[in-house]
Amino acid sequence: MALLDFFNKRVKDEKAEMSFIDHLEELRWHLLRSVVAVIIGAIVVMIYANDIVDGILMAPTRADFVSSRWLCSMGHSIGIGNTLCFPPVEAKFLENQMTGQFISYFTIGFVGGFIIAFPYIFWEFWRFVKPALSEKELKKTRGVIFWVTLLFFTGVLFGYYILTPFMVNFYFNFKLSPQIVIMPSFSDYMENLIYTTVGIGILFQMPLLIMVLARIGIVTGKFLRKYRRHAFVIILIAAAIITPSTDPFSLTIVTIPLYALYEASIIVASRINKRQAQEEKEWS
Repeated sequence: MALLDFFNKRVKDEKAEMSFIDHLEELRWHLLRSVVAVIIGAIVVMIYANDIVDGILMAPTRADFVSSRWLCSMGHSIGIGNTLCFPPVEAKFLENQMTGQFISYFTIGFVGGFIIAFPYIFWEFWRFVKPALSEKELKKTRGVIFWVTLLFFTGVLFGYYILTPFMVNFYFNFKLSPQIVIMPSFSDYMENLIYTTVGIGILFQMPLLIMVLARIGIVTGKFLRKYRRHAFVIILIAAAIITPSTDPFSLTIVTIPLYALYEASIIVASRINKRQAQEEKEWS
């Protein structure tokens, strides 16, 4: 029923005699163009796949990775020595399936294509949703494409430059016995890298989503504070989904920024509610 109500609202707002099937057809074209954008991005990524694997995907496993060097130099500058320096690791990956690298090649292509095409994908989604919004709602959602894109890429970069080197260094240096040789598969590394970049990028949309919901009156800062403990449990579940290896270290390093985003969402929603209350007083 909610989907039917949404389509009916689009019909009224556009003042057009479009049937439910017409709207589904329109949605199909938006999805089709998004898929084409991902495929184009994937082709570009696959053309340069070897350089991307060596220069980008494998970079967080090296001691000279930019964020590793930055953390180490920051530790020296604040007088704590090598506390923030990552111990050197020799990260080697094996592939014990004949089709493993071939499948990873396409995985890298389409995940990279999705990341590249993300702003366009959201723009297509916004073009479909926009006619259903009132003029007042549209004013309150100005700049949404810019902010969605900014938060997504911020999350991807956070996952790549911060979470990935931390996790790689932790797992390769954690040993129960010197006789145990750590040599995970490249597919396993890829899976963790995708979860900690794309997954974080999507979850970084939380403040913007809360801002939109607060502006249209669905959530309030009071509501978010009341259910803070419930939100923490949901964030833990989301962190467990993002990190396939649900160990305490991975959960902690993912949960902290997500919960910080939730607290930021409370502040954003509270400010919006306060502004709305002042506007209501001025109009009354």
